[in-house]
Amino acid sequence: MRVAVAPVLLLVAAFARMPVAVAAEGMWQPRQLPAIADALTAAGYDRDPRAIADLDRHPMDAVVSIGGCSASFVSPEGLVVTNHHCAYGTIQINSTGERNLLRDGFLAADRAAELPGDPNLRVFVTDRIDDVTAEVRAAIDAAGDDGAAAWAAYDAKSKALVAACEAAGPYRCELATFHGGLEFNLVRQLEIRDVRLVHAPAGAIGKFGGDVDNWMWPRHTGDYAFLRAYVDRDGKPAAPSKDNVPYRPKSWLRIASEGPKAGDFVMVAGYPGRTNRWRLSEELEDTIAWTMPTVIAANRETLRIIDEATRDRPDAAVKYASAVAGLNNTLKNFEGQLAGFSTVGGKQQRRRKALAEGAMAMQLQAAGDATATARVAALRAQIAANRARRERDFAVGAIVPLAAGTTRSGGTGLLATASDLYRLALERGKPDAQREAGFQARDEVRIRGRLEAFDRRYDPAVDRALLRHRITAYAALPAASRLPEFDAWLGISGDQPDLAGVDARLDALYAGTRLGDAKTRMGWFEAGPDALRDSGDSALALVAALQPAIARIEAEAKAAAGRDLALRPAWMQAMIRFQQGQGRAVYPDANGTLRVTYGNIKGYAPRDGVTYLPFTTLAGIVEKTTGVEPFDTPAKQIDAIGKRQGADLRDAALGDVPVNFLSDLDVTGGNSGSPTLNARGELVGLLFDMTWESVASNWVFNPALTRAIHVDARYMVWVMREVDGATHLLREMGVADAR
Repeated sequence: MRVAVAPVLLLVAAFARMPVAVAAEGMWQPRQLPAIADALTAAGYDRDPRAIADLDRHPMDAVVSIGGCSASFVSPEGLVVTNHHCAYGTIQINSTGERNLLRDGFLAADRAAELPGDPNLRVFVTDRIDDVTAEVRAAIDAAGDDGAAAWAAYDAKSKALVAACEAAGPYRCELATFHGGLEFNLVRQLEIRDVRLVHAPAGAIGKFGGDVDNWMWPRHTGDYAFLRAYVDRDGKPAAPSKDNVPYRPKSWLRIASEGPKAGDFVMVAGYPGRTNRWRLSEELEDTIAWTMPTVIAANRETLRIIDEATRDRPDAAVKYASAVAGLNNTLKNFEGQLAGFSTVGGKQQRRRKALAEGAMAMQLQAAGDATATARVAALRAQIAANRARRERDFAVGAIVPLAAGTTRSGGTGLLATASDLYRLALERGKPDAQREAGFQARDEVRIRGRLEAFDRRYDPAVDRALLRHRITAYAALPAASRLPEFDAWLGISGDQPDLAGVDARLDALYAGTRLGDAKTRMGWFEAGPDALRDSGDSALALVAALQPAIARIEAEAKAAAGRDLALRPAWMQAMIRFQQGQGRAVYPDANGTLRVTYGNIKGYAPRDGVTYLPFTTLAGIVEKTTGVEPFDTPAKQIDAIGKRQGADLRDAALGDVPVNFLSDLDVTGGNSGSPTLNARGELVGLLFDMTWESVASNWVFNPALTRAIHVDARYMVWVMREVDGATHLLREMGVADAR
């Protein structure tokens, strides 16, 4: 006789047989670390976890964000180390075709020779995190399921909390969302605004292997650079000034006197940007089927256009070097994710994710939780509704910036700049609390920074070519999805519009704008909307005409985001209960806030018959060198390797100086530049990449294949001492034998 088993029990039993996540998985909030003390100990951490949970103690108070990347203080004089690719925008903005620091590197002989950072480069020091969940959720819940009302309530509460926080001093405060709106933290950061470039190795070291080696192992990249944070003479953050002095952090990291070896415990503290492991399966499948292929195609075309438009024009190429690096990085990342999802292992992980969700949903039904069940169903309906807008929003957002929820991005350089000016002018007419996020008084210094940097990242011929291509993509939308205001400017109509007149309109657009002139552009910074509309500038006129359409799109996006905030917590609460029932500690998805991840130095076996060792050495640089970019090692470096200079930095087991190493740490974008620490909190390297097999971990974590790539601190010291002569910086950092 066969015994009938309830479907929910079958699903739970199947999920229970899945491999339990190993210790290395998880991007933990510092306050969570004491609760996972046993797992930390098992990985090799032999100290009190409360020490690394305290924001006011070493090493956490030395770990900083520089906006999109992580970094750390490494001297009492405000010296900051991060990745070369994280400092790339600042290196680029100080470069020209004739003085190409991206290619040649840079070393300031003294403080006076340090170069200004990108106008919007910041060092953020997190000093306080407060749980404000109760009051934020109360505001959202009072709005019910009305998405627009929920978003308005959240937005008002967020601005009020941030304003009160920033009134306390020179801080940048943000409301951070965890678990899809189940938890909210108010994060306070000291915002240091005067940040300067101190040292970057030559591109053939800092970017050795280029896009060929990006996301790959074995790796031999010296991906590091140094900045310095400055404040006024009272020790307070201030605008850049020759009178400022180096910031004196409460503590700083010291390079370990003994380098790590295979199997050693390591941890990374930093600011990972975004993961999506708690998203629903249909959101993952939408990403695989539409989002990633769409972005891949768009990035390839953008790169092709930039390459054609900058060929044999070195100044133009330098202006777009940072953009090209970012596009290539995203392109290869998404290609790697799609490849990972299509493997047997990737398909199994997707199936496991769906299985777990099914089991959780059935548990809700079995428990009779009708409210949660209804909210999860409504969330799925909202996800389906979002698909109807995605092609339009992608096409429009490639032309002119859109604010979707709390972020604003997109557009070509010219129209993005025109939009900054016009939108700011509109928002200034409102009380500050009612202004659009990103255009409040607190944001004006950043907008000014973007306007100041525009000259170094804009070329009319390149911008026109990009806009021409994106208009073609926009015109391919069904007429019902397009914007009447933009169609009128383009002079098109119908489902298969004639674009014959577009080139003449583009010619007039670029001939009729004065935004490329810095004096004119900055003169409009304080102008009102009437003055901008009456300026006669073609780009300002276009964004003014498009503003009603942009407002409609943004209203739809905010209503959808509001419904998500109202509905997703029910999903997350149920999933957290389910995971805890399986014996798993639950960490929140990455959201740009301070996190700690830990594990061990180890290699991996990506496929049958292939095993990767965890360290690379100087010998590998020589093996890879071809003399042709991106494997064009500087002659001085080749000479130093050949002479076996820096013998004191060799690893006895390797018989050579280590260059890069692997760990099983759980990281993602935004972790770049994060200090890699040993159990004593000493710096042993910098996190700078992940392996090709790891990139899908933004959605699903595979402990057997997920590996992070670090530049070994011994290699940093070796290059600084034996190649670049940066011995004064090594002495400042307290490195023994700096010479």
